[in-house]
Amino acid sequence: MLQIHVSEDCQHYAQCVLEAPGQFRLGEDGLLQYAGVAADEALVDVEAAADVCPMRAISIVAGWPS
Repeated sequence: MLQIHVSEDCQHYAQCVLEAPGQFRLGEDGLLQYAGVAADEALVDVEAAADVCPMRAISIVAGWPS
C-alpha cells in the first residue's frame, strides 16, 4: 500500500487530478479530495501527480501497511 499525504501548501491547481484521477479529485467546493492510501499499482500515477504539483505538496510513502 501507498500512503499519500497532501500538505497545507496545496493551492488546488488540480494538476494531480489530471495525472491520477483515480486517486485525486476536486470536490464541489473546489478543494482537493484524496483517499490517503492507494494500492501499490497506483505508484506510477501518484508519482506523476506529485511530479507535476507546482507546490510540491504531495508526498508518498511506499510499503505502508494495509
